[in-house]
Amino acid sequence: MKTIDELIAEGVDGKRVFVRADLNVPLSDGLITDDGRIRAVLPTVKALAEAGAKVIVASHLGRPKGAPDPAFSLLQPAERLGELLGAPIAFAQDTVGPAAHDAVNGLEPGQVAVIENLRFNAGETSKDDTERGEFADQLAALADVYVGDGFGAVHRKHASVYDLPARLPHYAGYLIATEVGVLKRLTEDVKRPYVVALGGSKVSDKLAVIDALLGKADRLLIGGGMAFTFLKAKGYEIGASLVQDDQLSAVKEYIERAEKNGVELVLPVDVVTATQFPDLKTKAPSNPTIVAADAIPADGMGLDIGPETGALYASKLADAATVFWNGPMGVFEHPDYAEGTKAVAQALLDSPAFTVVGGGDSAAAVRTLGFDEKAFGHISTGGGASLEYLEGKTLPGLAALED
Repeated sequence: MKTIDELIAEGVDGKRVFVRADLNVPLSDGLITDDGRIRAVLPTVKALAEAGAKVIVASHLGRPKGAPDPAFSLLQPAERLGELLGAPIAFAQDTVGPAAHDAVNGLEPGQVAVIENLRFNAGETSKDDTERGEFADQLAALADVYVGDGFGAVHRKHASVYDLPARLPHYAGYLIATEVGVLKRLTEDVKRPYVVALGGSKVSDKLAVIDALLGKADRLLIGGGMAFTFLKAKGYEIGASLVQDDQLSAVKEYIERAEKNGVELVLPVDVVTATQFPDLKTKAPSNPTIVAADAIPADGMGLDIGPETGALYASKLADAATVFWNGPMGVFEHPDYAEGTKAVAQALLDSPAFTVVGGGDSAAAVRTLGFDEKAFGHISTGGGASLEYLEGKTLPGLAALED
């Protein structure tokens, strides 16, 4: 795929460059709680603006139902982008309507505009090729060139990700080029031992990647809510912990395959429990209890890996040459259940391995818990996209950028 450096070398002065970014940041009470994804697209936007392009930044935010919804407006991310750029940003209150055209037409070389949430138009996510294509045609009318830099969306066959590049000269932005380079290091000529730590709430979200990694990784460390389906599959009582009973047979098969393939599958030996889910807003103390993984009481809800497990996982990461971590080890948003995620993050920092943190929740945890994100080998902006790449799937947004 052609890169943004090639585009700038060809000349962009005065050209309208459409940058498909990923500004899908977490919001709380209308305020951005983690601006990592906005920071990630800065190098591309800055380089284009400094080269004299008229930059049009577009993104989705949340899951609006194909119509305008103030709760999912890109106004806050647009304003934050302007702050980080140190320059005023024109904001259009629609995607392809009069406001968008006015904003773009008003740009001078080196200026930036952000158009409203792409998912306010049903054509963005439509499964109908014609409807999606019609929206892509409308977007194409705003620009002369397309730059794909929203890695968190490249696994979606959406109009701005898949159809629009076919209508304009297209290039990969710095973020996508970096992400693809990192993922190749996790899939091609991998340095070993290769250790993968997987967390998060649902095992169903990770089944396909576990299936793929059972033939590639040397060790799999399982934490988060998904661990309790594994523990139940081994015959443990898990109390009131999160479980996906419909996935038990698949998990049992994976446990057997891991042993057969010589992949070390490591599960929690102790967990932090409570009798009810903690208040994440007030973060009030919740009286957590540490119990062995095979001794969870009937009313106990597992909310984090325990300290013994944290130490065990750190030891399993210590000699790694390559590490991929996706998904927190517990409900890290509450201090009573953040220690497991902290332990894994610290182990990655202490390891000499090439370390990749993949996924929005993991990346947010690193920043929320006070770690220096620059100390990790790479922090990915796209959890779903990273997982699908590791599964060996063709990602529509990357395929669309190929020549």
